Amino acid sequence: MTTNEIDPQDNQQPEAAAPAPVEPTPGKREFAPLAPLPDADEVKIAEYAERAYLEYAVSVVKGRALPEVCDGQKPVQRRILYAMRQMGLTHGNKHVKSARVVGDVLGKYHPHGDSSAYEAMVRLAQDFAMRYPLVDGQGNFGSRDGDNAAAMRYTEARLTPIADLLLSELDMGTVDFIPNYDGAFQEPAMLPARLPMVLLNGASGIAVGMATEIPSHNLKEVAKAAVALAKNPNVKDDKLLSYISGPDFPGGGQIISSAADIRDAYASGRGSLKMRARWSIEQLARGQWQVVVSEFPHGVSAQKVLEEIDELTNPKVKANKKSLTPEQTQNKQLILSVLDAVADESDKSQKTRLVFQPKSSKQSPDDMMAVLLTHTSLQNSVSVNLTMIGLDGRPQQKALTQVLREWVEFRLRTVTRRCDYRLGQVNDRLHILAGRMIVYLNIDEVIKVIRNSDAPKEDLMKKFDLSERQAEDILEIRLRQLARLEGIKIEREIKELKAEAKELKRVLGSEEALRELVVGEIEADAKQYGDERRTLIEEAQITKVTAQVSDEPVTVFISQRFWVRTRLGHGIDASAIAFKDGDSIAATYECRTTDQCIVICSNGRVCSIPVSALPTGRGDGAPLATFIELAPGAKIAHAFCGKTETPVLISTSAGYGFPCFIGDMVGRNKAGKQFISVKEETILPPVLLAPTQHSLVAALSKNARLLVFVLSELKLLQGGGKGMMLIDLKEGDELTACTVINTPELTLGGTVGSKVQQLKIGGKELQTYFGARAKAGKVVETKQKALRFE
Repeated sequence: MTTNEIDPQDNQQPEAAAPAPVEPTPGKREFAPLAPLPDADEVKIAEYAERAYLEYAVSVVKGRALPEVCDGQKPVQRRILYAMRQMGLTHGNKHVKSARVVGDVLGKYHPHGDSSAYEAMVRLAQDFAMRYPLVDGQGNFGSRDGDNAAAMRYTEARLTPIADLLLSELDMGTVDFIPNYDGAFQEPAMLPARLPMVLLNGASGIAVGMATEIPSHNLKEVAKAAVALAKNPNVKDDKLLSYISGPDFPGGGQIISSAADIRDAYASGRGSLKMRARWSIEQLARGQWQVVVSEFPHGVSAQKVLEEIDELTNPKVKANKKSLTPEQTQNKQLILSVLDAVADESDKSQKTRLVFQPKSSKQSPDDMMAVLLTHTSLQNSVSVNLTMIGLDGRPQQKALTQVLREWVEFRLRTVTRRCDYRLGQVNDRLHILAGRMIVYLNIDEVIKVIRNSDAPKEDLMKKFDLSERQAEDILEIRLRQLARLEGIKIEREIKELKAEAKELKRVLGSEEALRELVVGEIEADAKQYGDERRTLIEEAQITKVTAQVSDEPVTVFISQRFWVRTRLGHGIDASAIAFKDGDSIAATYECRTTDQCIVICSNGRVCSIPVSALPTGRGDGAPLATFIELAPGAKIAHAFCGKTETPVLISTSAGYGFPCFIGDMVGRNKAGKQFISVKEETILPPVLLAPTQHSLVAALSKNARLLVFVLSELKLLQGGGKGMMLIDLKEGDELTACTVINTPELTLGGTVGSKVQQLKIGGKELQTYFGARAKAGKVVETKQKALRFE
């Protein structure tokens, strides 16, 4: 059984055991070849499936989802632009129906669905999606509110002037051409981009096992960085990044992330930037005012914000719920307390105008916007993932400086090929003109030879020492080109071409001259096509507003089956609190309504619930599981309440543990966050601490080994993790209890037969169990079984 090669563009040799290293060239994409399947009649299904899936993955990565660092285009975009150029749809010509363009693209270069090609062309024309649109669309090409474009039979298109940055040098020998899918036509393997389009317009795509999210940037800033790198290839990364202040999105908005966060994202090629809308306050009559949003964060529209506000002010009961959740009710009250009305007043004169009217003119505009920023997409995050096909033909997540360096290298090679190609054209033309000058100087003899010869080409070559190329040109020349003025034109053209050839040889012979030429072209393009930045970069704190909760004393009761209920006040008799039959109180916590309830799941995830959101009043309470989202197969292991600043000791049966604060376990999502690293071990009950400088940690194992050490030996892990080794466990042993003691005496409980007895260890006896953290400890000499801390 045999399989096809991954891509005909790879030019791979299947029979080779390993590919020879290839020097990458502009327009030629190399990819690590897959090992061929054995030449046999039968192949293992697992082996075949692995090979087939890998081929599919490579095809998606290279042929659909990821852009090239060289021209910033995906294959379908490149084919659309090339097809439009071949159709003569430059910016100086009239528009034609989009259906004609799509038909040409599908028939000649892109044998896929018409919707995929048309959608790609629509995106190239959307000024709210592309920072520098490459297609000039006429008709309905969609809106930022999510409206679809009209059918391709209704819309028209042509190329924009800035598309020349990609297409103007195609006929200058700059890139390789490859056969199309059926070999009937040729298409460029790459476009000779004059600027780094991969950064100017960005890209978004999902491949197999990888994705890309490249933000758009300002042309002038990117050009300055490219110029600096072209002048000096050894320029430092920090200097290079100083030219690019951050992404520049087509819809404007404001980036509130710090300069350090932006630099970190650029340095690693991955990160997340915080954005918010831009607005102004319009003063109205009689002291009234309203807030007008004129720019949204990238990917946000007025329609999306309106839908979010409607969902907040008119919430629907969630699935499997009987009523609105406390969070929904609180958010509704919060929004309605500050917002009276909202209207979308966008039109042709103002593409974005979303008006918010306050509940009262006496309230602060900042307070109203703080609530809206917290609960809507007026403030959101934008992902940065600079994954693309590199100059070596391999997909990789790249730092911004690496992207610039690879593009400058590509541009230098492209200009070298262009100059070499042009030098060949100039030399060929000089050769032709030399032959024409011979004709001009010997016109009578040439005519006589042609008139009297049976083989004029051979006779001309012999008599005037001409090449075959020159002889053919002389025979094809028109009589009017033999006029006296033609001689002057020939001499002038020869002079100009020799000067051009000299300059081309100078550029090709000197790297410094080549770099000067590239720098001059980049600066000229930046001057012609550059514009001012649209996205404001100004650091600000992330706005976060929550519903106000009155600070009151409350007692939380948690049952054995992890049901929960609360009562206002402290000192409540727990015996008066009842749960369902077969259930009973497991723990009681006297805390405040501003505190947090922490739920630890068996898989190591921790979830937080505000104490104020827990059920109150009569009844059996509610299961804690209804307030969180448990992962499949996970169970609630422990639950406790306290202030965010309260320290907690976390430990597992594997003998590891760490201290942290309750506030470290608080999260925004109902699914919580992964906090404790566990595999098959059990998470032990957490210990709430009141640490002193003399606090000790006591670790007790199943085999009755006890180790006591100083609490300060443990490192605080506010981000969670596996923790540090508390006690060195022998094979078959496990940690069963861990606590913190602040007194000189430790009390153990255990069973002797059917009786429960206590064992007190203090003074010098306790000191015998002292040791450094991670030691094996000492066996407690007692007849009691199943020891535990009392």
